[in-house]
Amino acid sequence: MIDKHLPLLDLHRHLEGSLRLESLVELADQYGIGLPASSIEGLRPYVQITEPEPDLMAFLAKFKWWTAVMVSPEVCRRLAYECVTDARGEGLDYLELRFSPYFMAEPHGLHPAAVVEAVIDGVEAAASENDLPVGLIGILSRSFGSDIAHLELEALLRQRDHLVALDLAGDELHFPAGLFSEHFRLARDSGLAITVHAGEAAGATSVWNAMRQLGASRIGHCVEARTDHALLDHLAEQRIGVEANLTSNVQTSAVDGYAEHPLVSFLEHGILATLNTDDPSISGIDLAYEYEVAAPAAGLSADHIRQAQSNAVEIAFLSADDKAALRRRAAGRSQCG
Repeated sequence: MIDKHLPLLDLHRHLEGSLRLESLVELADQYGIGLPASSIEGLRPYVQITEPEPDLMAFLAKFKWWTAVMVSPEVCRRLAYECVTDARGEGLDYLELRFSPYFMAEPHGLHPAAVVEAVIDGVEAAASENDLPVGLIGILSRSFGSDIAHLELEALLRQRDHLVALDLAGDELHFPAGLFSEHFRLARDSGLAITVHAGEAAGATSVWNAMRQLGASRIGHCVEARTDHALLDHLAEQRIGVEANLTSNVQTSAVDGYAEHPLVSFLEHGILATLNTDDPSISGIDLAYEYEVAAPAAGLSADHIRQAQSNAVEIAFLSADDKAALRRRAAGRSQCG
């Protein structure tokens, strides 16, 4: 169902949830980190979603074993390098990859600034070698609170020129947007674009606050916007991008199933909604799965899917010239094919 005449983008993918199972096993063995199983297949129930979890926080608990192997900046660099290389293998034309420096640093007491430098180095090396443009998005992990978020922000802003945006992720229900308004003011002042996880575990008010208090021009997930018609109108009228993640939303029980996902209604409302993977290693998917399996299961027609693919180009954190280059590249590829 992917339209070969259009560029293929993933705008909402977490580095921490996009790692190779083979690397997890290898690194755990190399550094003497005990895992609940020693084989890839034995590990799957512990590190991947095998059936829907009761809520977002249960989903996030799967990250425990992935971050357990992030023992050094060198390992973080390797994992970032592999993540981008794998994205190119999926046929992506552009990737926006997000990561939380403190979330990666905390298990082994690394400095967030060292993690940021390592991730940038790994991403940029793989992007160059694979001819895959990558926009890096820094995350503030709301679950650690405001003070830690300032530490993360400081580490990210040191490398401002290597980032395209700032995000807020984590425990949305207990750490609302207002706690981080100053952080995001500083980020906006630095010239970073803003995308925020909202409307996934909390209601429509969380989406309003992401825009009003943090300055978000894109919203990750945004499922609960379905309950507020004024919000749907605002998203469409203000051209706010929506980074939809179908399989992830089923797995976190944000929706009861694919057929209950509001993505079709978002698209038909004129909202710039898109298809993305979120945490492909944890969800056990890739972007092709979201287009070819999840999207039809959610009721998207070929026209809906094509619109979502086109929307991704429109809302990407890229210049007009870079977007035009992506479109030309896809058009040229389709002609050759």
